[in-house]
Amino acid sequence: MPDKTAYIVGTFDTKSTELNFLGQCLQQAGQQIVRVNVGTGTGTGTGDDISADNFDISAAEVARHHPEGESHVMQQTDRGDAIAAMSVALEQFLSKQPTVDGVIGAGGSGGTALLAPAFRALPVGTPKLLVSTVASGNVAPYVGGSDITMMYSVTDVQGLNAISRRILGNAAHALAGMIEHSDRLVKAPDAGAASELPSLGLTMFGVTTPCVSALESRLNDKYECLVFHATGTGGMSMEKLCDSGMLSGIVDITTTEIADMLSGGVFAATEDRLGAVIRSGVPYVGSVGALDMVNFGAVATVPERYKDRLLHVHNPQVTLMRTTPEENIAIAEWLAAKLNAIPGEVRFLLPEKGVSMLDAEGQPFYDPVADKALFDTIDKHFKQTDTHKLIRIDANINDSAFVDALQAAVLEVM
Repeated sequence: MPDKTAYIVGTFDTKSTELNFLGQCLQQAGQQIVRVNVGTGTGTGTGDDISADNFDISAAEVARHHPEGESHVMQQTDRGDAIAAMSVALEQFLSKQPTVDGVIGAGGSGGTALLAPAFRALPVGTPKLLVSTVASGNVAPYVGGSDITMMYSVTDVQGLNAISRRILGNAAHALAGMIEHSDRLVKAPDAGAASELPSLGLTMFGVTTPCVSALESRLNDKYECLVFHATGTGGMSMEKLCDSGMLSGIVDITTTEIADMLSGGVFAATEDRLGAVIRSGVPYVGSVGALDMVNFGAVATVPERYKDRLLHVHNPQVTLMRTTPEENIAIAEWLAAKLNAIPGEVRFLLPEKGVSMLDAEGQPFYDPVADKALFDTIDKHFKQTDTHKLIRIDANINDSAFVDALQAAVLEVM
């Protein structure tokens, strides 16, 4: 019997034919399967009122894992409420299984909304695949900062036909391959013992690349440096790894996602930014990288209320807006409150000659008044202790003197 198990999760009350086809394909590929019904009976199906031969785990059994109990899930009359409640129950159910070697599901918008949050909660690296009717659109709300693989179903997930058989078969065999070969990952020839080193998460943007690249080169003999592009989902991915216990510390040089969150930019963090650091207590070294800007798409997409602001066309698809002193005060207050809540070691560094390439003297976003508002507000609200230290450096964020200070801070607390 195979020693690895694939979980097939879906609304077996409405999709049993398609989900069991996935199961047959996985078994043919040599995988052991567990079929989990999450049908709530609020759609065209009837919950568990189908043959028990169609699944291994009933919807009622999954629903019992909801913090408020089975009835909170199974007695919902509104489909949206039922989906949300079952999703919570499924997340708890999967977290309590001794081994989840991979998960797969298939469905429309409702099924995808139910499965995605629970799949996201699984550790990064666990194979997770969703066949979905919405996979050809914007999948960010479903994938978030996780490594869910989404495959467009082409036809609706409704019955088997020449197209759906091929798509579902491809999905099943893709998952089987991920599970089967998860222990056979090929290391780069020059990787050496890098994977044995403690891992650090670093945040970077184009305008902070010189700083992050220089720091990475100085640290990579002691740490495996994982660099995340600060695009909203990049920060979420880093914090997902932190929550999963896969990072020994965070070097959050580029906190620009906070500016987008507070001003409506396209690379926005969520209110949970820094939440993983607070929950885990891992050592944290941070800075104010690229807080001089809010990101939008092409110039034509900049909101009307910002049309008269200082804008810089980064490329045809990205337009940057310079933050004002008032916006920087709001950013600093939000950031300081989060930093104060971190239970572990904190070193937060302020580059007093600019927070990005564009904020250097002579560059388009150079604005000492706006920067001073940012720095002084953080200084005012940041609670310095033996473990929480604020460090002001007379340098631009990309200057070697600032990299020196970052390196010293990392080596002190990591």
